[in-house]
Amino acid sequence: MSTPFGANIQIRAEVDRPDLHTCHFTVDRPVHSGAVTFTNTDEAKDNDMAERLFKIPGVAKVSLDGYKVSVTQSGDEDWRQLGKRIGSAVRMFLNPPAVMPEGDRLPPEEVRIRVQQVLDEMINPGVASHGGFVELLDVQEDSVFIRMGGGCQGCGAADMTLKMGIEKLIRENVPQVREILDTTDHASGQNPFYAPSK
Repeated sequence: MSTPFGANIQIRAEVDRPDLHTCHFTVDRPVHSGAVTFTNTDEAKDNDMAERLFKIPGVAKVSLDGYKVSVTQSGDEDWRQLGKRIGSAVRMFLNPPAVMPEGDRLPPEEVRIRVQQVLDEMINPGVASHGGFVELLDVQEDSVFIRMGGGCQGCGAADMTLKMGIEKLIRENVPQVREILDTTDHASGQNPFYAPSK
Protein backbone atom coordinates (compact mmCIF):
# COMPACT_ATOMS: atom_id res chain seq x y z
CA MET A 1 0.00 0.00 0.00
CA SER A 2 1.42 3.36 -0.96
CA THR A 3 1.94 6.22 1.47
CA PRO A 4 -0.82 8.86 1.22
CA PHE A 5 0.44 12.05 -0.40
CA GLY A 6 1.34 14.75 2.10
CA ALA A 7 1.42 12.27 5.00
CA ASN A 8 4.97 13.18 6.10
CA ILE A 9 4.22 16.90 6.58
CA GLN A 10 3.90 17.83 10.26
CA ILE A 11 1.46 20.56 11.29
CA ARG A 12 0.79 21.84 14.82
CA ALA A 13 -2.40 23.82 15.51
CA GLU A 14 -2.99 26.33 18.28
CA VAL A 15 -6.19 28.32 18.80
CA ASP A 16 -5.54 32.01 19.42
CA ARG A 17 -6.29 33.49 22.84
CA PRO A 18 -8.44 35.49 23.32
CA ASP A 19 -9.63 35.40 19.65
CA LEU A 20 -11.14 31.90 19.51
CA HIS A 21 -12.15 32.45 15.87
CA THR A 22 -8.50 32.30 14.77
CA CYS A 23 -6.23 29.27 14.75
CA HIS A 24 -2.48 29.26 13.98
CA PHE A 25 -1.05 26.28 12.09
CA THR A 26 2.73 25.87 12.32
CA VAL A 27 4.12 23.75 9.48
CA ASP A 28 7.48 21.94 9.45
CA ARG A 29 8.46 23.71 6.19
CA PRO A 30 8.00 27.21 4.76
CA VAL A 31 4.59 28.06 3.35
CA HIS A 32 5.33 31.63 2.23
CA SER A 33 8.28 34.00 2.17
CA GLY A 34 7.26 37.12 4.08
CA ALA A 35 3.94 38.00 5.69
CA VAL A 36 0.75 38.40 3.68
CA THR A 37 -2.96 38.50 4.61
CA PHE A 38 -6.04 37.79 2.50
CA THR A 39 -9.59 38.67 3.59
CA ASN A 40 -11.56 37.26 0.65
CA THR A 41 -11.32 35.00 -2.39
CA ASP A 42 -10.64 37.88 -4.80
CA GLU A 43 -7.54 38.92 -2.86
CA ALA A 44 -6.41 35.28 -2.75
CA LYS A 45 -6.79 34.51 -6.45
CA ASP A 46 -3.06 34.93 -7.19
CA ASN A 47 -1.94 32.85 -4.19
CA ASP A 48 -2.55 29.12 -4.65
CA MET A 49 -2.31 28.29 -0.93
CA ALA A 50 -4.76 31.01 0.18
CA GLU A 51 -7.10 30.27 -2.72
CA ARG A 52 -7.21 26.60 -1.71
CA LEU A 53 -7.98 27.53 1.92
CA PHE A 54 -10.81 29.88 0.95
CA LYS A 55 -12.54 26.94 -0.76
CA ILE A 56 -13.12 25.47 2.70
CA PRO A 57 -16.55 26.58 4.00
CA GLY A 58 -16.29 28.96 6.95
CA VAL A 59 -12.82 30.37 6.18
CA ALA A 60 -12.99 34.20 6.38
CA LYS A 61 -9.34 35.30 6.55
CA VAL A 62 -5.96 33.72 5.78
CA SER A 63 -2.51 34.95 6.83
CA LEU A 64 0.73 33.35 5.65
CA ASP A 65 4.10 34.10 7.23
CA GLY A 66 7.12 31.84 6.93
CA TYR A 67 6.20 28.53 8.57
CA LYS A 68 2.83 29.75 9.86
CA VAL A 69 -0.68 29.66 8.40
CA SER A 70 -3.26 31.62 10.42
CA VAL A 71 -6.93 31.11 9.61
CA THR A 72 -9.93 33.05 10.93
CA GLN A 73 -13.34 31.45 10.61
CA SER A 74 -16.65 33.25 10.14
CA GLY A 75 -18.67 30.92 12.36
CA ASP A 76 -18.21 28.86 15.51
CA GLU A 77 -17.24 25.47 14.07
CA ASP A 78 -15.17 23.18 16.28
CA TRP A 79 -11.52 23.75 15.32
CA ARG A 80 -10.89 20.00 15.64
CA GLN A 81 -13.10 19.48 12.58
CA LEU A 82 -12.25 22.61 10.61
CA GLY A 83 -8.55 22.15 11.43
CA LYS A 84 -8.50 18.72 9.77
CA ARG A 85 -9.71 20.22 6.50
CA ILE A 86 -7.22 23.09 6.73
CA GLY A 87 -4.35 20.71 7.52
CA SER A 88 -5.31 18.48 4.61
CA ALA A 89 -5.45 21.47 2.23
CA VAL A 90 -2.00 22.66 3.39
CA ARG A 91 -0.53 19.16 2.93
CA MET A 92 -2.03 18.80 -0.54
CA PHE A 93 -0.66 22.22 -1.52
CA LEU A 94 2.86 21.47 -0.26
CA ASN A 95 2.97 17.90 -1.54
CA PRO A 96 0.35 17.47 -4.28
CA PRO A 97 -0.35 14.13 -5.93
CA ALA A 98 2.12 13.50 -8.71
CA VAL A 99 0.89 14.73 -12.08
CA MET A 100 0.63 11.80 -14.43
CA PRO A 101 2.35 12.00 -17.81
CA GLU A 102 -0.09 11.68 -20.71
CA GLY A 103 -0.96 8.03 -21.17
CA ASP A 104 0.35 7.05 -17.71
CA ARG A 105 -2.61 6.05 -15.56
CA LEU A 106 -2.98 5.14 -11.91
CA PRO A 107 -4.15 1.61 -11.18
CA PRO A 108 -7.68 1.36 -9.71
CA GLU A 109 -6.36 0.54 -6.23
CA GLU A 110 -4.27 3.74 -6.16
CA VAL A 111 -7.27 5.76 -7.37
CA ARG A 112 -9.33 4.16 -4.58
CA ILE A 113 -6.71 5.08 -1.93
CA ARG A 114 -6.54 8.70 -3.08
CA VAL A 115 -10.30 9.15 -3.36
CA GLN A 116 -10.75 7.61 0.11
CA GLN A 117 -8.21 10.06 1.51
CA VAL A 118 -10.09 13.01 0.00
CA LEU A 119 -13.31 11.69 1.57
CA ASP A 120 -11.66 11.12 4.97
CA GLU A 121 -9.74 14.39 5.21
CA MET A 122 -11.67 16.95 3.17
CA ILE A 123 -15.29 15.87 2.73
CA ASN A 124 -16.52 13.74 5.65
CA PRO A 125 -15.37 16.12 8.42
CA GLY A 126 -17.64 18.76 6.86
CA VAL A 127 -20.72 16.64 6.21
CA ALA A 128 -20.34 15.01 9.66
CA SER A 129 -21.27 18.35 11.24
CA HIS A 130 -24.70 17.86 9.62
CA GLY A 131 -24.95 14.22 10.72
CA GLY A 132 -23.98 12.80 7.34
CA PHE A 133 -21.22 10.81 5.68
CA VAL A 134 -20.05 9.89 2.18
CA GLU A 135 -18.93 6.32 1.51
CA LEU A 136 -16.76 5.08 -1.35
CA LEU A 137 -18.35 1.97 -2.87
CA ASP A 138 -16.31 1.20 -5.96
CA VAL A 139 -13.83 2.46 -8.56
CA GLN A 140 -14.21 1.27 -12.16
CA GLU A 141 -11.70 2.75 -14.60
CA ASP A 142 -12.33 6.55 -14.45
CA SER A 143 -15.64 6.27 -12.57
CA VAL A 144 -16.12 6.51 -8.81
CA PHE A 145 -19.27 5.20 -7.12
CA ILE A 146 -20.29 6.78 -3.82
CA ARG A 147 -23.19 6.59 -1.40
CA MET A 148 -24.40 9.33 0.93
CA GLY A 149 -25.66 8.31 4.36
CA GLY A 150 -26.94 9.68 7.63
CA GLY A 151 -28.16 13.27 7.30
CA CYS A 152 -27.05 13.38 3.64
CA GLN A 153 -29.52 10.69 2.56
CA GLY A 154 -32.56 12.45 1.16
CA CYS A 155 -31.23 15.90 2.09
CA GLY A 156 -32.52 18.69 -0.12
CA ALA A 157 -28.95 20.00 -0.47
CA ALA A 158 -27.48 16.59 -1.40
CA ASP A 159 -27.27 17.40 -5.11
CA MET A 160 -25.54 20.72 -4.37
CA THR A 161 -23.13 18.96 -1.98
CA LEU A 162 -22.34 16.42 -4.69
CA LYS A 163 -21.82 18.91 -7.54
CA MET A 164 -20.13 21.81 -5.71
CA GLY A 165 -18.22 19.92 -3.03
CA ILE A 166 -17.62 16.21 -3.53
CA GLU A 167 -17.11 16.17 -7.31
CA LYS A 168 -14.95 19.30 -7.28
CA LEU A 169 -12.62 18.09 -4.51
CA ILE A 170 -12.22 14.58 -5.94
CA ARG A 171 -11.45 15.88 -9.44
CA GLU A 172 -8.97 18.48 -8.13
CA ASN A 173 -7.04 15.90 -6.10
CA VAL A 174 -7.43 12.82 -8.31
CA PRO A 175 -7.45 14.25 -11.87
CA GLN A 176 -7.82 10.81 -13.47
CA VAL A 177 -11.40 10.56 -12.17
CA ARG A 178 -13.89 11.63 -14.84
CA GLU A 179 -17.23 10.62 -13.33
CA ILE A 180 -18.58 10.57 -9.76
CA LEU A 181 -21.81 8.60 -9.50
CA ASP A 182 -24.11 8.94 -6.49
CA THR A 183 -25.83 5.57 -5.92
CA THR A 184 -27.81 6.79 -2.89
CA ASP A 185 -31.51 5.92 -2.70
CA HIS A 186 -32.61 9.34 -1.44
CA ALA A 187 -36.24 8.20 -1.12
CA SER A 188 -35.58 5.49 1.48
CA GLY A 189 -34.32 5.59 5.04
CA GLN A 190 -35.80 6.76 8.34
CA ASN A 191 -36.53 10.35 7.34
CA PRO A 192 -36.14 10.79 3.58
CA PHE A 193 -36.25 14.24 2.03
CA TYR A 194 -37.89 12.82 -1.10
CA ALA A 195 -41.02 10.78 -0.54
CA PRO A 196 -41.29 7.72 -2.81
CA SER A 197 -44.04 8.02 -5.43
CA LYS A 198 -47.26 6.13 -4.69
